[in-house]
Amino acid sequence: MDYDPNDIVDMPEDNNKPSQKPIERIIVEKEVRPKRNFFWRLFSFLFVCISVLANIVILLVIVGVIAVLTGAGSKTKSVDSEVIAAGPKTQRIAVISVDGLIDDRQYDFLHSQLKAAREDKLVKGVIIRVNSPGGMVSSSDRIYNEILKYRDDTNKPAIAFMQGIAASGGYYTSVACDKIIAEPTVITGSIGVIMNYFVVEGLLKEKAGISPIVIKSGPHKDWPSPYTQPTEEQLNYLQKKVIAPAYKRFVYVVNQGRGDLSIDDVLRLADGSIYSAGEAVDEKLIDAIGYLDDALKMIYELAGIDAAEVIEYKRTFSLTEFLNAKAGFNFSFSRKMLNELSTPELMYLWQMNQ
Repeated sequence: MDYDPNDIVDMPEDNNKPSQKPIERIIVEKEVRPKRNFFWRLFSFLFVCISVLANIVILLVIVGVIAVLTGAGSKTKSVDSEVIAAGPKTQRIAVISVDGLIDDRQYDFLHSQLKAAREDKLVKGVIIRVNSPGGMVSSSDRIYNEILKYRDDTNKPAIAFMQGIAASGGYYTSVACDKIIAEPTVITGSIGVIMNYFVVEGLLKEKAGISPIVIKSGPHKDWPSPYTQPTEEQLNYLQKKVIAPAYKRFVYVVNQGRGDLSIDDVLRLADGSIYSAGEAVDEKLIDAIGYLDDALKMIYELAGIDAAEVIEYKRTFSLTEFLNAKAGFNFSFSRKMLNELSTPELMYLWQMNQ
């Protein structure tokens, strides 16, 4: 008999054989499942990297715009003003801060504040709020001079308002004002000079095995030397050449600023001693004891006004200063750092360990 492929032949069913349909389904599902591609993974990685970089660029642009809008790095406007007491808007009293260690940065801030007060024609007088243990001799003297110049150039009053500590360089700057008022808990005085420097002789020789060689043109050229312990002759030399002139300058400005004190009075008080507010009043180092409201009454009287809007100057945000401050935390021991540590610093500063 001829075989016809179209004929259907019933085959006997074998119950022992597994069904073929599940196998066919499994094979089909395996073939259509998507495979992870290497190029797709590479594309995803690159996409994430580009997104991160784009976000960083956008953030930097935003920070730059904010820095420009807030005057970062600008020399034309380095202070903002804030109203701290309401009053007639036709006239103002400006509160100017000398807060913390007195250094070049402190001087720059005070200079900016006094400049703003000069340019504001509504300002009738200034209150110099002092809370400082003092600091560098040169910076203290420049602040003193700036306050005197403001008084002379504008013919407007300036009073010092002491808070917390107003000692040494803090007192030095205060005597440039017409009057001085202090809170009851103030520590002031400490009229005198101090100089510190490090001697690294033992560190270099014993710890590092280094013996410095100094070649100089004269016997006094390296006095004081950070590489050797000072002799009595060297200490006397420094006392005469460095300490005495700065001390005489301090005595002079106190005598000029405190008209009720004679030179003998100032010399008696200028032994480095600190004074409470009550002692300072008794010794005529300050004029009165009180708080900010009392300082305002005093400046109103000197300015010939009954009331005013009171403003206080604040530093503007500076991205440059912020980044510099952050960078300042980096510590590295170098020759420059060694030189800075060993260089003498002449200070009008009240130090607890002096």
